[in-house]
Order: sequence, then C-alpha cells, then structure tokens
Amino acid sequence: MEIFLIRLLQFMLAISILVLLHEGGHFFFAKLFGIRVEKFYLFFDPWFHIFEFKPRNSDTTYGVGWLPLGGYCKISGMIDESFDTEQMKKPAEAWEFRSKPAWQRLLVMIGGVLVNFLLALFIYSMVLFTWGDSYFSLKDMSMGMKFNQTAKEIGFHDGDIIISADGENIERFDIDMYRAIADAKTVTVIRQGEKKDINIPEDISLLTMLKEQPVFARPFIPADIDSVLPNTPAANLKLTKGDRIVAIGKTAIDSWNGYDDCLSILNDMMSNAKSHEDSMKIRTTTMVLSRKSDNGATDTVKIVFDEGMKLGIVRSTLSNYYKEQHISYSFFESFPAGVNYGLGILRGYVDDLKYVFTADGAKSLGGFGAIGSLFPPTWDWMMFWRMTAFLSIILAFMNILPIPALDGGHVLFLLYEMITGRKPSENFLIKAEYIGFGILILLMIVANLNDVLRWLGYM
Repeated sequence: MEIFLIRLLQFMLAISILVLLHEGGHFFFAKLFGIRVEKFYLFFDPWFHIFEFKPRNSDTTYGVGWLPLGGYCKISGMIDESFDTEQMKKPAEAWEFRSKPAWQRLLVMIGGVLVNFLLALFIYSMVLFTWGDSYFSLKDMSMGMKFNQTAKEIGFHDGDIIISADGENIERFDIDMYRAIADAKTVTVIRQGEKKDINIPEDISLLTMLKEQPVFARPFIPADIDSVLPNTPAANLKLTKGDRIVAIGKTAIDSWNGYDDCLSILNDMMSNAKSHEDSMKIRTTTMVLSRKSDNGATDTVKIVFDEGMKLGIVRSTLSNYYKEQHISYSFFESFPAGVNYGLGILRGYVDDLKYVFTADGAKSLGGFGAIGSLFPPTWDWMMFWRMTAFLSIILAFMNILPIPALDGGHVLFLLYEMITGRKPSENFLIKAEYIGFGILILLMIVANLNDVLRWLGYM
C-alpha cells in the first residue's frame, strides 16, 4: 500500500504540474492577444468542483475539478470540449477567439504544446546539471550479454559483446540499444575476441524484444550474493557475501538471468500447487554454492524458499563488475545536452508509435495505472523529474496530433483556413469535436481496460 501511495502521489504531482503549465500556455497567448478566458481549471469538473474562485475585476474563474483526467482553459468564442454552442449563436465580440486573426488563434492553440515541449527540455537540462548522466558502456561489459531463445535462433551467443548496428556504434546499455538492434539489418558483436556480423530478420520489433520473458538480451551478471537479509532462509543457511549460486536442483545456474529463469519455472509450478504439501515439495530443493570463504570450493545445501519463493539475498549488480560512466555538466553545458537528450527521447517515442497499430501494440497500451507504475516505488527526485519530462514530451506530441478535440485538430483547421482563406463552418467544427472527443474516450477506455486485465492476470 505504501508503494502504491508513493507512486500515486508522484503521478498526481507530475500531472498537476504538466496540466497547469499546458493550459497556462493557452492562457498566456490568449491574454497576450486580448482574448477573454472564462475558466482556468486544473482537472475536469463535471457536475461539481472542489475549489473555485474569481478575482475581483477579472473575467476568469480559477478552480480545481474532481476528475484528474487533465484540465482546461475555456476561451471565449471557441468551439472546444465545453460544446458551448449558445455563445456561438451570438454576434462575435472583439475579445472573442473567433474574432482574432488566424495567426493569433494558431499561437493560442499551440501554446500548450510549446510550453510542454520547452518544459521537458528544461527539466532534462536541469537533471543533467544537478545529477549528471550515468551509464554502463557496452564495450566495457567483458562478460557480454545473456540472450533469450529468439536471439539465439537469430545467431547471438551468450557472452557476445554488442558493439554496433549497421555500422553505427552502440555505446550505452539502455532502451536505445534494443531499438538500434530492432531497426538494424546487421548487428556486429565481439565473440571470443573476434568480430561477428549477425543478420537481423525484418520481423524483429522493439515491442517483441522487450515483451518476451526473458527479454531479448540482458547483461551477463554472475549469481554472486552481495548481502544476506537477517531471519531469512539464506541467513539460516549461513550464506555470505561473495558466495556464488552454481545450481538449483538439477538446473545449472551461470548468472542471475539463469536464476530468474529457474525461479520462473518454480513459480509456475507453485501456481498449480493444490495443497500445502505440494507447495513444500516445490519450495524444498538443493542449491550448489561456490563458497568464497573456501576459495571457491563447491558446497551443496538443502534450501526451503519462503512462500513468496524468496531466499532473502541481495544480488550483485552491474556496478559490482563494471565501472559506471559518469558525465558532469556545468550550468551552461547542461542546456545543449538537455536539448539533445530530449530530442532523442522524442525521436524514440515517435519511432515506437508504429507498434501501436499492431495487435501486440494495442495490448501494450496502458492507462493511468501503467503510467503510475513507471514512477519509482520510493521517492527519488531525479527519477521523478525524468518521468515528468518524459510525460511532458508525450503530452506535447499527443496533443499536436491532428485529431479533433486535441490542439492538433484545431491547428489543422486553422492551417486550412490560412491556406484557403475560408473558415470551416461552425456546424462542421462542432461535429468534428464530437467525433474527436469520442475517439479520445474510446482510447482512454481501451488503455485503462488493458491495465485492469493486466492486473487480473489476463494479459
């Protein structure tokens, strides 16, 4: 419950910041051009609101709604999600949106997207300035990668060191490594000191690479114990830091990847256990250890996993074997670095959108639950701001899509007007708004339904 509340708080704070600044972008340009803003709301307020006030001598009512699906800035003389058709029947006033030149209306509509995009670049810059940039270099991973069956069928071998895709160096172990492999025709690896080229089939996609369990490629990390938690099965067996797990039962273990694969099989067996006796049979097995205290001599012990199939050990990580690369930035250096980083995130996100139009892609859509789960389970300011910047980029891009009811839909109609010199009819705009709103509601239902199905274990 604590983890849920921490993630919920981070999600609500991030969304509040992004919505306020997005709508603030519309508000700024509207006020700049003398357009009346009737309402400025954080969250939606169907039927009732949590808080509302209207400053003296102001045309704008400020408030907080109860439905945290976004927010809105109600601009006079504009056909939007409020569907205020009564106002549109009246003669146009000088302070209304519809009375202003097309270029001014265009700036009002892109104001929110512009703010979200610039905000993301600014946040990334400040993150780099404050914490720098850390990563593990692929070329330093002398033990190579552990590959799943799909990767092995393509031609990868456990221990391969990935160095390039289509001749372009792959420097970092991150999501871009998988993306580079998915988009490449040929990937070059170092295998036993020699370069080998591996042809990548066209049906390999980023989505399938990450969705498969185990994933396409993982860093090879020996199953070395970093520490032991007190009052656990591992403590009772007197396991110590530096002990290496060599086998579980009759299954040889060469890495934490292999350990996870073995536990996955045991967990599947546990889900089919019909009695306590069945459960105990599965949980009770043998483990072969290479003891650090005994110069690597092997020792076979009987183990009983707890009911959650845990031993109470803390694993070794990449940092136990490889030096993490770190780049620090001065205040002024952080801005071009932040811009480059943000543009890279945007390019990756846009490139990944092609998977949405596949069956697996549709299933991978996530709603508020999926977004909330992206935040760390503990409060981490660096991760919070990185996620906020990422969501800001998503919000900017999604809003500029040419879908009626989104900013991009309004921009599309305004561009049509500027090119042809003719305004779309108000009746057409109202119908388009209804259609666009319906599409958005449908997408929201599908995304959040996927969250529910994943939570129930059906996906």
